[in-house]
Amino acid sequence: MSERHRGDEYDVTDDEKQHFVDQGFVHLPGLLTEIEVRDLERTYDRFLRREIPVPGRDYCDMAGDYGRSPEDFSIINVMLPRRYHPAWQGNVFERRAASVARQLCGEGMALDYDQLLAKQPHKDDAVFAWHQDMAYWPETPDTRTATLWLAIDDSTAENGCMRFVPATTHEPQLRPHEPQFGDRGESHALGTHLRPDDRPVTVPISRGDVTVHNERVMHGSGGNTTDGFRRAYILAFRPEATVATERRLGFTHSHNDDREVLDGVGVEGQTR
Repeated sequence: MSERHRGDEYDVTDDEKQHFVDQGFVHLPGLLTEIEVRDLERTYDRFLRREIPVPGRDYCDMAGDYGRSPEDFSIINVMLPRRYHPAWQGNVFERRAASVARQLCGEGMALDYDQLLAKQPHKDDAVFAWHQDMAYWPETPDTRTATLWLAIDDSTAENGCMRFVPATTHEPQLRPHEPQFGDRGESHALGTHLRPDDRPVTVPISRGDVTVHNERVMHGSGGNTTDGFRRAYILAFRPEATVATERRLGFTHSHNDDREVLDGVGVEGQTR
């Protein structure tokens, strides 16, 4: 057990907290032990093999449109796995991640959604366009977010690790975003573009590590050129009042949300 673990608690250092504030993201090593990752991995792979059913567009390809067949997916995306497999609720990642979210964003943070993203081997197109998460979500008074991205596999430049544009969280407005594959009725992915003065950084991390980012920092990732998967497990924490506002609007982070809901809360091709 790491000296930074105290049961369900993980000690975030003052320097790490400041990096999150200044740059919009931070790398936290060893959030989970090898044994803990291995336990989650067994259920994770059941989702990938479709042994745990996920209906509709909550099982989709984030590197293409909704018309792709699962065998052709480049980035297997599973939205809200804890909804479709309730036994996963309250797992060690959720518990320890809640500790991190509280330390980085303050009290009253709640789990907003969970997600699995697996880049298949030898998929050059398993690319996440540059984007800001806030472009996907409705406007709320309190936008504080801690999104924890857990590496199930070592995440490297070769298999498509996370990349960030530091400090874009401090820009007064979101960058313009547009759908990447047709429109939001055909795929879910949004993207924006780098500016000449942007300085992206590549952040490789080890299995069991996390990156944590906020709702406004620009990030993306490249394709997977290796022989193995690049599997990630994501948890996003937001203030309890923000989550309640989203749900009142009918916004659940499900890709099965009605088009009328998405249009009504303004999450189609934002230029905010």
